[in-house]
Amino acid sequence: MIVEIIVFLLTAILAYFLYLYKWVHHYFDKRGIKYLPGVPIFGNILNSTFLRNHLFDDLDRVYQAFPGERYVGYIEGTMPILIIRDPELIKSITIKDFDHFVDHKEFFSEEVEPLFGGSLIMMKGERWHDMRTTLSPAFTGSKMRKMLPFMTEISSNIVNHLKGRIDEDIDVEDLIRRYTSDVIASAAFGLQVDSVKDKENKFYKAGQNLFNFNAWQRFLFFFTAVFPNLSKKIGIQIFPAETTDFFNHLVSSTMEHREKNKIERPDMIQLLMEASRGALKADNDAGDTTSSPTDDSFKPKTVQRQWTQTELAGQVFIFFVAGYESSATALVMCVHELALNPDIQEKLYQEIIRFKEEHEQLTYENISTLKYLDGVLNETQRKWAAALIMDRVCNKPYVLPPPREGGKPVHLKPGDIVYNLVNSIQMDPQYHPNPTKFDPERFSDENKHNMKPFTYMPFGMGPRNCIASRFALMELKVIIFDMVYNFRIVKCSKTTDPIELKPHPFNIQPKNGSWVGLELRA
Repeated sequence: MIVEIIVFLLTAILAYFLYLYKWVHHYFDKRGIKYLPGVPIFGNILNSTFLRNHLFDDLDRVYQAFPGERYVGYIEGTMPILIIRDPELIKSITIKDFDHFVDHKEFFSEEVEPLFGGSLIMMKGERWHDMRTTLSPAFTGSKMRKMLPFMTEISSNIVNHLKGRIDEDIDVEDLIRRYTSDVIASAAFGLQVDSVKDKENKFYKAGQNLFNFNAWQRFLFFFTAVFPNLSKKIGIQIFPAETTDFFNHLVSSTMEHREKNKIERPDMIQLLMEASRGALKADNDAGDTTSSPTDDSFKPKTVQRQWTQTELAGQVFIFFVAGYESSATALVMCVHELALNPDIQEKLYQEIIRFKEEHEQLTYENISTLKYLDGVLNETQRKWAAALIMDRVCNKPYVLPPPREGGKPVHLKPGDIVYNLVNSIQMDPQYHPNPTKFDPERFSDENKHNMKPFTYMPFGMGPRNCIASRFALMELKVIIFDMVYNFRIVKCSKTTDPIELKPHPFNIQPKNGSWVGLELRA
């Protein structure tokens, strides 16, 4: 009897997935949208789910399959998604018609993962807008100016550590993540951490626990994507409870300590404490040319929403997530590319030498004069963007233009999901000739005007762009400046050339790691 029940249940489940498999195909067929069929249950993500390749490869395979299409079908598990290929259509979705695509896809619900689900990235509608309005003053130029010294101090500490390791092969991923961890510890939480000396400190280990998914966590991630409602009901948690508890306690205890002892420090905790009291005001940054074109969308309302400590903790948490992992991705790839391209590294070094002759130290005002450094970092993020996609959920009916000449318009309804591709477009030779070549000159003053709009989007576009892009760029510039000034970054026996991506569901990492040698400059 038990065997019969098990056979019946397995048959029913298989039939259900076969039905969904056919239903997704019918969804695209009746709308005249081209797609790759994929396989039952997994759709187009089978290979990245089982770590046969990177998620980028799964996305790019669909992107490359149908040249000339404005958008194509993508099957994520059992979910139909539209991949947007046309830069003009990306502009419409992310800016011009943003009111139809306000929200991100719910990767983690607030019920399942309170910190991640309650962060700015996952918030929806008016609640998202109010939080973005609350946080925007925390990322103005004047606030970033106060945080730069934290970064220069930590970068100096990294350089001093490396001077004692000249004869060793350097594990770039480990080194850089210790830098980004220490920067976030200081700039967000007000903690003085030295991760190159105290290698097992709690803050660094918490970051490692968040991003080093084991096989069980990968399964849970896939399960929540395929069965989001069931995952909510049974309360599946992907991130370790002790890690999220660590951040919750850290935020609450730090806030309480500062309130009690009247302590102020120019970091994220302080800014969020001001936000909770409604005292965080935007500054007028005269001469600051780094403002987002959408900043005017986030002017405070007459009556401002009050935020709970848990809601504010979620914002510090996501600031840590982005500052730790996304910034580390860009830095690791940049250091690796500089090792592979000594001519580019030498040109950057000469710019830094000229800068040193004119300025005593890096400041918020003069760091922007390093144009070639900008180009090196921009090119790194073009070739190896951490973003992969700009996902958007349709929140009110919208009509897409035909996917091709002679096609018919596609009507989207609330709940439909679109992926505006980032990496595939940034690696498309029709927009960026010879895309695999690492060439910072693409972003020179003479050449950058040739770049088609909406074909370079590492920080996203429109009102949902990265709120902390200023902070991230400073974090990147400081350590690359110091490393190139003090060391010649060279290939070693472990350096992979060319760089290949490690199979992963989302993180951009070099296959077999990133290893370089260092030579102390005279």
